[in-house]
Amino acid sequence: MKIMPTAAAEAVHFDSDVARGVTGRVVIGRIDGANNFCMRRFDLAPGGHTPRHAHAWEHEIFFHAGEGEVLSAGEWIRVAGGDAVFVPGDEEHQIRNAGDCALTFICLVPAGAPEI
Repeated sequence: MKIMPTAAAEAVHFDSDVARGVTGRVVIGRIDGANNFCMRRFDLAPGGHTPRHAHAWEHEIFFHAGEGEVLSAGEWIRVAGGDAVFVPGDEEHQIRNAGDCALTFICLVPAGAPEI
């Protein structure tokens, strides 16, 4: 069993035109013996955003804190702490911070998808 604060996982920072102000952490992954899923924590700085992209696998997202928007079917939908989002495989999506503080969310992807 593994129990840890999610903020203690090693941080990887992304800051480019494609992904701005993003900090990602693999909280539970292959190295932990997780054979079916990978749990990742992301923090988006104010003004930050993930890349606009699509991939074959589904993923589930739980927004822990902050205010943001998710691109779905070409439309931006507001999200906030406590909201959950399901992204089916092959659907284009993007997340951006729409608030004044960090947007923090947990994202689950199946084994075999890139962990970060």
